[in-house]
Amino acid sequence: MTDSRIPKARLGDGGPQVGVQGLGCMGMSFAYGPSDADASRATLERALELGVTLYDTADAYGDGDNERFLAPFFAAHRDEVVVATKFALSIPPDDPTRRIIRNDAPYVREAVEASLRRLDLDAIDLYYMHRRDVNVPIEETVAVMADLVREGKVKHLGLSEVTGEELRAAQAVHPIAAVQSEWSLFSRDIEAGVVPAARELGVALVPYSPLGRGFLTGSFTNADQDLADGDFRRQQPRFTGDNAAANAALLDPVRAVAEAHGATLGQIALAWVQQRTEVHGLPVIPIPGTRKPTRVEENTAATGIVLTQAELSLLEPIAEKVAGDRYADMTFTSAGRE
Repeated sequence: MTDSRIPKARLGDGGPQVGVQGLGCMGMSFAYGPSDADASRATLERALELGVTLYDTADAYGDGDNERFLAPFFAAHRDEVVVATKFALSIPPDDPTRRIIRNDAPYVREAVEASLRRLDLDAIDLYYMHRRDVNVPIEETVAVMADLVREGKVKHLGLSEVTGEELRAAQAVHPIAAVQSEWSLFSRDIEAGVVPAARELGVALVPYSPLGRGFLTGSFTNADQDLADGDFRRQQPRFTGDNAAANAALLDPVRAVAEAHGATLGQIALAWVQQRTEVHGLPVIPIPGTRKPTRVEENTAATGIVLTQAELSLLEPIAEKVAGDRYADMTFTSAGRE
């Protein structure tokens, strides 16, 4: 077992330095079926030992449960970690299964106060707009977020699933440290508009689901058959039915590259994402999610893998062959508005 720490990168021109790989914490209390709290806590500690300093959550993950779960860890390591959370997905009291996107000023202020209480923090290091409400000008939302920075409640601003033009409009109001969006061997739609805009503006990219929600690791081949009833991947088109079978066949080149490196499929998928830094010329800090210390060791080890040009060429065609969208409703993604 190695204790070597991963390198660091900066979140945007004026953002904090973080490990070149972060940790997505959603699954520790939400979305992926039952979890082991002790194992999750051990995962948080092991990630920090390995140099992971960016920890990602959101108020919508378990209706605040994820933030509450993480609070003791953040308190114990406040000076060592960068805490990222999000607002925008409001849960109606009459239907806890629904999410309503809200970017209006009163809601932003309500949401940040609630997150600060649950996280037991004086300030949030990186505060994201989780999803875009097209009925509210993005300039208005970012102006309120900028007020939170001036008031000391938030240190840096982020956006999730925005288009390149939305990012430019937001940056004109206040510096944006990071844009979070899905980016992996299976999901590359952001390369058309979002990535060039981020590079131009000095904004970091924080890819979520860089392992294709686990599909790229080969850990399951059909969500309907392999995953628990409460796992939300059973609702995603590319992981079920004929799409799942077609997409499982796309992993063969990943296996070939993994064998050449003596690595796992997941490590090759992560190495590909990490290498987007050199390919596109901007900071890229993926946030793979896991609930096991051994997985975080595997994931961070991928930061040391360098894929050759021949290997990158072998992996290049995968995304265009993927069957099914990444969400059943793509209107809430940047790709749905580009």
